[in-house]
Amino acid sequence: MPGLFAFPLFARRVCAAAGVALLGGCSMLPSAPSLTPGGNFLGLISPYRMEIVQGNVVTKEAAALVKPGMTRQQVRDVLGSPMLADLFHGDRWDYVFTIRRQGTAEQRRSVVAYFKDDKLDRLEAADLPSEREFVASIFRTDTSSRPIPVLALTPEQQQALPRPASAPTETAAPTGAVRNYPPLEAL
Repeated sequence: MPGLFAFPLFARRVCAAAGVALLGGCSMLPSAPSLTPGGNFLGLISPYRMEIVQGNVVTKEAAALVKPGMTRQQVRDVLGSPMLADLFHGDRWDYVFTIRRQGTAEQRRSVVAYFKDDKLDRLEAADLPSEREFVASIFRTDTSSRPIPVLALTPEQQQALPRPASAPTETAAPTGAVRNYPPLEAL
């Protein structure tokens, strides 16, 4: 019966060693982009890396608005819904933020809110960026040549805004009046 066993033992061992070497070489391919500068494969092809943004961005300004004694709803209004509200740790909310973008350094921040009797006891937030620092950190290119956009109006700009016209007072409808609205569904 001719087949694999028709080869001499030495030839089978050489084929097996070559197969293992080829399969072992495949494990080197995923790490090859990290060996070249810029993440290019063999210096020619740049693989697509999906941008992943998860969680709530908590800045110094937002954390400064949160004070001990605030209710859970007030904390949620300022910081947003927590990324993790564990059933087994009901008095702890975790706000985790991660961002991975090609061309920028990976960022990961964690803010923990501790509650006691449904009131905020303390907020643990280490090394939070300001809004300007956060905006500057997510740009892919050097921002030193571009000004960072201003996120608030100056008092002069607020004064230049058009004032809303005063709304006319509505006349009260008679108590027995029926309004005609168009039907919500086609009849």
